[in-house]
Amino acid sequence: MKLSGFKPRQTPLRATAPTKASVPLLKLRKCPVKKGGCGASFRPLRPGQLACMGEGCAVAVGAWLTASKAKAAHKEDVKQTRAAREAMKTIPQLKKEAQREFNRYIRARDRASGVHCISSGRPLEWDVPGGLVDAGHYRSTGAADHLRFNEDNCHAQSVRDNRDLGGNAVAYRAGLIARIGLERVEALEANNTPVKWTREGLANIRDSYRRRANALEKARR
Repeated sequence: MKLSGFKPRQTPLRATAPTKASVPLLKLRKCPVKKGGCGASFRPLRPGQLACMGEGCAVAVGAWLTASKAKAAHKEDVKQTRAAREAMKTIPQLKKEAQREFNRYIRARDRASGVHCISSGRPLEWDVPGGLVDAGHYRSTGAADHLRFNEDNCHAQSVRDNRDLGGNAVAYRAGLIARIGLERVEALEANNTPVKWTREGLANIRDSYRRRANALEKARR
């Protein structure tokens, strides 16, 4: 039987609090402040908290961060200054730097292999203060600029033979044939292909021979 006008009673819905997401606890870490003997283990209250809540620890870490940022800024300044100086270098300057590193590599290479002076055949005096060993070119850099970085064209030579005897060319050729063979010597003598030096190319030559010379010198220590 239906009763007209009767409405069933509805129970009002109760408001429910939203479920809180559980926040995982951060891992324990050690306070990095050694001054004062802290080093206590603590659980960070927020990501990125480096020090415990001990008195003075936050201040010490803040000072360390400031110093680190200053050091990083100084390092970046030095990097930018070097880059600016590098960009200002001329081709003659880069050629000089590349030649210095190439010559250093030639001396390190020939010292490691234990060879004698390319022209006189006498033992080289490596450890004399001031140095008595040059990186002597068979075809000079003045006459054959394109061969200045050719490894067949440059060998360890006594200062006397290279400077006082003007390279001692006849004896150098005989020593060179004995070392690398007549075919390679004649290839050097016939090589007259000009080279156009560029800033980028010279910088690459400099850096490459610097790495190679450093590696040989490090291995000798």
